[in-house]
Amino acid sequence: MTSIKSFPTKGGALHFPQFLDSSEKKEILAYLRTLYPIWEMRYSTLRPLQEGQEQRQLLRPVYWLGNWQFACLDYYHPPKGLHHRCVTAEPFPPILARLIQKMESLVHKSFHEKDIPRGWHLNTCLINYYGDRVENGKREDLARVGEHKDFEPGPVTSLSLGERALFQFVASQSKSQKSEIFLQQWLADGDLQIFGTDKFKKQLFHRVQRVDRKEQSKFTGLNEGENFETRRINFTFRYVPNEHISDLSELPEEKKQDIKEYVVRLSEKSKFWEQQAQDL
Repeated sequence: MTSIKSFPTKGGALHFPQFLDSSEKKEILAYLRTLYPIWEMRYSTLRPLQEGQEQRQLLRPVYWLGNWQFACLDYYHPPKGLHHRCVTAEPFPPILARLIQKMESLVHKSFHEKDIPRGWHLNTCLINYYGDRVENGKREDLARVGEHKDFEPGPVTSLSLGERALFQFVASQSKSQKSEIFLQQWLADGDLQIFGTDKFKKQLFHRVQRVDRKEQSKFTGLNEGENFETRRINFTFRYVPNEHISDLSELPEEKKQDIKEYVVRLSEKSKFWEQQAQDL
């Protein structure tokens, strides 16, 4: 790994440009070519939607490591949304396991003990594929994420590959007002971002406002499917307490049925999920 320079910004958000060296990027890209990300629906397709819900496909294909938070099970959200939200998933490959050790060391050096929960370690990772859906010669830009919070406790680390992204922390306003930008950072190829503290985790929202096209970055040999072209890939590493991670066999039957379609699809390309599918 190349020499790291920290660029602290407003206390709870850190930016480490060029965190990855060329050999690490190459190893990560080789690993990504072994994955088959899936497109999920936001809610279960087996039950009527609750008031205020609108069924939709997620904006991008995703893959999870460590544990999988299937969208239709709803995402991990303490203090009430703890159980049967996080399902045991594939372990980290060696390259990510090595990088996690470095990221955890940076967190312990950069944050006060009060901002790092007891037992904290980066045991879950969401891989987001940002890019364009291409259908009938038309290109739809899906490289964005609306404002939201990551509710997993403690600092979050975010690793970027590909085109640079405009990442913003915002104070959410009413529907009639625009959200106020508190801080924004451009995250480029190989950059690491870390954010934590109550300010950045609990008070502010964050979003990806857009992803550039300036470098004309396209990832070749990936398995995105759905007529999709990836311009940026982001790994978001988080912490879920072990007692809140369920094996697939432990899920109530109703929730197994909610995710059965996804597990079967994953099992077609993954030995891990092929074994898990036996518990459906």
